[in-house]
Amino acid sequence: MKIGLSYDIKPQVPQTEGLPADEFEEYDSPETIDAIVAVINSAGHQAIKLGGGSDFLNCVMREKPDLVFNIAEGLGNYRSREAQVPSVLEMLGIPYSGSDPLTLSLCLEKSLTKQLVAAVGVDTPEWRIINTIEELESCNWGSFPFPVFIKPVHEGSSKGIRNASRADDVPTLKKMVAQQLCLYAQPVMVERFIPGDEVTVGLLGNDPTRVVGVMRVLPRHAGVDFVYSLEIKRNWQEMVQYECPAVLDAAVLQKIEKSCLLAFKTLGIRDMARMDFRVAGDGTPYFLEVNPLPGLNPMSGDLIIMTQALGWSYEKLINGILNAAIRRYNFGL
Repeated sequence: MKIGLSYDIKPQVPQTEGLPADEFEEYDSPETIDAIVAVINSAGHQAIKLGGGSDFLNCVMREKPDLVFNIAEGLGNYRSREAQVPSVLEMLGIPYSGSDPLTLSLCLEKSLTKQLVAAVGVDTPEWRIINTIEELESCNWGSFPFPVFIKPVHEGSSKGIRNASRADDVPTLKKMVAQQLCLYAQPVMVERFIPGDEVTVGLLGNDPTRVVGVMRVLPRHAGVDFVYSLEIKRNWQEMVQYECPAVLDAAVLQKIEKSCLLAFKTLGIRDMARMDFRVAGDGTPYFLEVNPLPGLNPMSGDLIIMTQALGWSYEKLINGILNAAIRRYNFGL
């Protein structure tokens, strides 16, 4: 098969002044693209680099691939940017891997995601969305549980998730929300902070979808209420150790897996996903967010680290994602 690869590459030039330092955190490295291309070719397919943005539009029209392996994050600050490439592919009638435009848009908008999973019984921390400074100032925080965690409402790859994103009081909350409203030019989520273990879960396939691994993220250095922040992820080899399979009570693991599969189905996710949880002291796993386009960097992607700890090769994972899409379109294998 002729397999196109859609993606967005981190820019190699200094970023524009005024943009956040993590503006292009979601975008991929050339090493990731080359690694995926190598796997596709080694599986007997013909890999075609399509890129993203206008390059993607030109290439996909010219190359007319049989299927596109999509990891493009989309351009701009739009809350539906991850839907850009799949929308074009659906218009052109070209099959692709991963979730459809509606699901990608829902999953990027953290508040909508939480509303949907909460409606089907998945535990998630209380939250509020602040759209403007005026709304921030008029909001009554008297009954809201502290501490809280503050993050942009439609970002991924830990954009806006910093070591200092936790607030223990209203003045700190207001200062941090105001900063993020300005810096990221989008609404901000204020979410009850759950002290406890950070857990990430990988899922693969359709009918049935399976949980391929549950991984606990453990800090190497003792501290108060560890946060799996952008600073940590950028220096993960020194800052954390990954425990996979996660050493958690069997009942907790069972509830995590049940919550993941329910969220996967409710949100209409396809082929793959990674979901993040915090496990409270009483053993309750709280859903934080889902990434239907998880990072596939062969060295540092959480899903890669997880599956390699379970004995998977990089080739097995990429082929697993690709083959899930191929089966879904009834191409056969």
